[in-house]
Amino acid sequence: MDRVYIADIAEHEGKEITLKGWLYNKRSSGKLWFLILRDGTGTIQCVISKADVDEATFDVCGELTQESSLEVTGNVSPDKRAPSGYELQVTRVKAVQIARDYPITPKEHGTAFLMDHRHLWLRSSRQTAILKVRHEIIKACRDYFDSNGFTLVDTPIFTPAACEGTTTLFETDYFGEKAYLAQSGQLYSEASIGALGKVYCFGPTFRAEKSKTRRHLTEFWMVEPEVAFADLDDNMDLAEQFLSFIVQRVLENRSEELKALERDTAPLERVVPPFPRITYDEAVDILRKNNVAFEPGGDFGGGDETVISEQFDRPVMVHRYPAAIKAFYMKRAPEDSSKALGVDVLAPEGYGEVIGGGQREEDYDTLVARIEEHDLPREAFDWYLDLRRYGTVPHSGFGLGIERTVAWICKLPHVRETIPFPRLMHRLKP
Repeated sequence: MDRVYIADIAEHEGKEITLKGWLYNKRSSGKLWFLILRDGTGTIQCVISKADVDEATFDVCGELTQESSLEVTGNVSPDKRAPSGYELQVTRVKAVQIARDYPITPKEHGTAFLMDHRHLWLRSSRQTAILKVRHEIIKACRDYFDSNGFTLVDTPIFTPAACEGTTTLFETDYFGEKAYLAQSGQLYSEASIGALGKVYCFGPTFRAEKSKTRRHLTEFWMVEPEVAFADLDDNMDLAEQFLSFIVQRVLENRSEELKALERDTAPLERVVPPFPRITYDEAVDILRKNNVAFEPGGDFGGGDETVISEQFDRPVMVHRYPAAIKAFYMKRAPEDSSKALGVDVLAPEGYGEVIGGGQREEDYDTLVARIEEHDLPREAFDWYLDLRRYGTVPHSGFGLGIERTVAWICKLPHVRETIPFPRLMHRLKP
C-alpha cells in the first residue's frame, strides 16, 4: 500500500491508507488507544479499538513512547473536531523504533537545554511552524526576483578581502594564503550586472561580531539584488515592493502557522507600499523629540531603531546616513558629500533593520580614493576597479537578512529560533 501524507488526507476519505511518522502524544481509555501521529506535513489522531485489532497490535500501542517512529494503516473518516478534519480508524500498527527516555518533556525547559538539544527541539510544533514560515519567506524571495527579470548568480564563500569591514571577518588559511568567509556577495553581484543587468545572490554570510544581542548571528542567510542603471530612489522602490510581496505571501500561505505562533497579523497586513521615507537627520530629530540620548553622526543602535520605527505603522526607510559610518563603495549624496546614498529599512514592532543597501560609487577615481581612505589593500580590489574602467554605470542594490525577517514576521523574541541550527558567539553545536 502506497504511503500517504497527512497533508493530503482529504483526498482519501473512506479509503484504507498507510501513514508513516512519529508519535507526538497518546492517551488511552481502556479499550481504546488514541495516538497523535505527526509526519512533517501535519498531525492526525489515530484511533485503535481493541475490538478491531489483534492483541499484539493493541499491546504495541502501550509500548510506544514520545517520538517513537511507526507506521499505521487504517480507514480515513471525517471528524469535524480534528485540526485536519479527519481521523484514522486503525487496523494495523507497526513500530519502526521505540524511542527511550526522550529528553524534551512537557515540563518547562531552559533555553540552554533546548539549544543543546536543538536537533530534537526542531520537532516541536512551534519550531516546525517557524521553519515553515522561513521556507515560505525564502520561496517568496526567489519567486519575486525570478518573476521580475532577475537572474540568480551564485557568489563565492571564500573571498580575498572584506566587503563590510575588516573587524568582523572570519579568517581562514587558503593553501598558504589568507582568505575570509564572505560577509556579502555584493561586490560579485556588481560584476554580474555588467553581463545580466539585474541579478541577485542568495546564500550564507558570516560576521565575526562579538555580539550577544537578540538580533545577531555569526552565520546567517542573505538575499541581495543588484540593478544596473538604478539610483537610490529606484532601490527604495524595489525594496518596498519586495518586502511587501514577502509579507503578503506569508499571510496568504502560512496563516495556520502564524495562528499556531499566536501572531497578531494586523501589523503585517499594513505592510504595503508606500513606506514612509525619512532622512537620517529626520530620524535623529525623532530621537531627540523622544528624549533619547544620541550623538548625531553615529549609527543607530537597536533601541534607537525601535523608537524610530514606533512612529510609523509599517516599515520605515531611513536614507542619507553619514558617509563616515558607511562602506567605502557607498556613493555620496550630490547635494551634501558628508551623506551617503544609503538606505536602511526598519521593521516595525522593535525588530530593527531588515534591509540595508544603497547606491554604489560608479566613478573610478572616486572609488580609488575611497579605498585609500579606508586603508584597504588596493590589490585585492583590482578586479572590482575594473568594473569602473569598462562600461561603468550608476547602480544600486541591497541585502535582506532572512533570519531577522523571520523573527519579525513570526514575532519571535530572539533570532536563534529562526534558523534550524543557529551559530552564535558561544554556540557551535549541535
